[in-house]
Amino acid sequence: MPIVVGYVPRAEGRAALRRAAEEARLRGAKLIVINSNRGGREMDDEDAIRHEQELTDVRAQLDREGIEHEVRQLVRGLEPAEDLISVAEEVGADFIVIGLRRRTPVGKLILGSNAQKVLLEAPCPVLAVKAEEE
Repeated sequence: MPIVVGYVPRAEGRAALRRAAEEARLRGAKLIVINSNRGGREMDDEDAIRHEQELTDVRAQLDREGIEHEVRQLVRGLEPAEDLISVAEEVGADFIVIGLRRRTPVGKLILGSNAQKVLLEAPCPVLAVKAEEE
């Protein structure tokens, strides 16, 4: 069964992608990389071009590693958690991998809303990976 990973071009996204790629390699599973953006006014043309280049780099990396994959850039106005859950349901994912970033002491009281939603509502197990310091 495929593995779904939420990817953002930050430390937590790169950590999630690394771990998801390791799991895909170990299991001989297909990796489905999801980059979700709400779109609209939050994303201008320059952002869209930058995101597409980052995803091209992800595809090239996974090709080099010989990992079967699919990369989806979703701009449908949904929260990233909703996109991850929807794709996991659609493909019958074995599990979802998400990255978490370090938070301030006050921020630790509240888990990010997207991470919390994925953990609570995913149709499969969720592997949460901490971002490494960059």
